[in-house]
Amino acid sequence: MIGYRGTGETLVWADTLFEDIDMELATPDQLKPKPPVSSLVFGKHFTDHMLTIDWCAAKGWANPRITPLQPLAIHPAAKVLHYALELFEGMKAYRGVDGRIRLFRPSLNMERMNATAQRVVLPNFDGAELTKCIKRLVAIDQEWVPHSTASSLYIRPTLIGTEPTLGVSASNNAVLYVILGPVGPYFASGFKPVSLLADPAYIRAWRGGCGFAKMGANYAPTVMVQVSDWESGGAVSDN
Repeated sequence: MIGYRGTGETLVWADTLFEDIDMELATPDQLKPKPPVSSLVFGKHFTDHMLTIDWCAAKGWANPRITPLQPLAIHPAAKVLHYALELFEGMKAYRGVDGRIRLFRPSLNMERMNATAQRVVLPNFDGAELTKCIKRLVAIDQEWVPHSTASSLYIRPTLIGTEPTLGVSASNNAVLYVILGPVGPYFASGFKPVSLLADPAYIRAWRGGCGFAKMGANYAPTVMVQVSDWESGGAVSDN
């Protein structure tokens, strides 16, 4: 994949492509049982494998790796933990009535992910090549794609700054990883209309800010509003 800083300054042109992907498949004893479709909720179950791609400013992108799902090894001083140098995307794969598995508009997710990377000065990448890697990952874990038109396989690409140094600055190391999980409706109430709270006392996005970017720093401050509403029995208390 092609790697360069989010600022647009070209640092390294790497020739890592989908064909260079390294694979280590889970052994039979590592495979997990799949939950019944009727019990699926959002974000609680994960498939057997993950995709990981390392990046450093000196060498660019390393070969993509598909391995069994496992914890990340990260230094306590990694910039993502202190300065929120991270971003993510939310994609889905669906199993059609014809049995075929399809990704929904992945090119637009890649476009937004690169735009967010530019905003937080993390390395950009070739979206078409990452999509090929994601398709390979989905193919390996295809039995996790629900046989249901009301459920799907959620795809979570994530990019984090991992340089183990304190100080507010761009990260010279990063990890791009992708995890998968079968999901049902996002809200506990299912596919029904929900009430929403719009409180003008709190502002998530503002002119000149980063509300357009899909990064965790935009989400964490909303949790307090959500919890306060739950405790008061408000609009979204049934989630």
